Amino acid sequence: MRLEKIILRHIKMPMKAPFTTSFGTVDEKELLLIEAKDASGITGWGETVAFVAPWYTEETLKTTWHMLKDYLIPILLNKEIGHPDEVTSLFAPIRRNCMAKASIEGAVWDIYAQQTKQSLAQALGGHKQRIEVGVSVGIQPSTAQLIELIKSHIKKGYKRVKVKIKPCYDIEVVKAIRAELPDLPLMVDANSAYTLDDINILQQLDDYQLLMIEQPLATDDIIDHATLQRKIKTPICLDESITSFEDARKAIALGSCGVINIKIGRVGGLTEAKRIHDLCKENGIPVWCGGMLEAGIGRAHNIALTSLSHFILPGDTAGSSHYWYEDIIDPEVIVKDGYIEVPQSVGIGYAPNMAVIDKLTICTEVYQ
Repeated sequence: MRLEKIILRHIKMPMKAPFTTSFGTVDEKELLLIEAKDASGITGWGETVAFVAPWYTEETLKTTWHMLKDYLIPILLNKEIGHPDEVTSLFAPIRRNCMAKASIEGAVWDIYAQQTKQSLAQALGGHKQRIEVGVSVGIQPSTAQLIELIKSHIKKGYKRVKVKIKPCYDIEVVKAIRAELPDLPLMVDANSAYTLDDINILQQLDDYQLLMIEQPLATDDIIDHATLQRKIKTPICLDESITSFEDARKAIALGSCGVINIKIGRVGGLTEAKRIHDLCKENGIPVWCGGMLEAGIGRAHNIALTSLSHFILPGDTAGSSHYWYEDIIDPEVIVKDGYIEVPQSVGIGYAPNMAVIDKLTICTEVYQ
């Protein structure tokens, strides 16, 4: 393929409800959509996942636009590409900026799937017809409200619940959930809110039969997590610490975790995500696909990735209506009895809803 035209759109999507973690609250999601057109007229779509502020990683919406405009698009524009895996090599001289890289690489994978008349899931090597879905619940004003919200998600069939925690919003919250819902498949996510000084607190979580505790320590750490994992029974799931295949390899070698959360944007694209999946499969480390409050395009890419065989834990790819009044794809992503059907049509399996996209667009730039 040869990309002849790339369109960036900055859109802003109001959320149904604020989503609060240990590092902040999001009540609307700004993102970039990447529309790439190749010489044969095929169009592929990608989506950035960086927030407007550097809460999660150092990347922001503005830095991803800068990297795309000034570095990544010039590398790919009018370049002959035989396979999407080549994008990773082409971007290798550019340090980090994983979310920017992933967004445009996703559009290339979409084009490739259409060219080869496959679904994106099939192009990646996935075989699942449907995927199990969990749900992530942000910090709530009260424990009673949190439990009622969890119960509403259980009624919708979600296969596991992830609850955000932070210091002073942890043990009592988990204890209350377990008192009401003793058999709930439950995990907690700390978003790096703790240190090794908090081992006594984290050890107390062992009493509540959690599936895992996600990223309890520093975002760039694998050493202290190895120390912590030896001190607690609950499996540690690494998220922010894993930004590449090499990070995953080292974390597994050190015994830093029992589970890895794979996010396409965090690791730099579908190619790197697939490599990490394969590494974890070889080493018996369960993986699941995390969420970044994606709109429909990013959600479609997550679904395709999760169709790979070793995604054996429910991911965070909830249905469109969980977060959005209206999504930017048609049809929207639907969860039924805790499952999402993996699209079998060519490409990502969802059509961009241009009427909604145009309504939400703040600005557009075209590169050719």
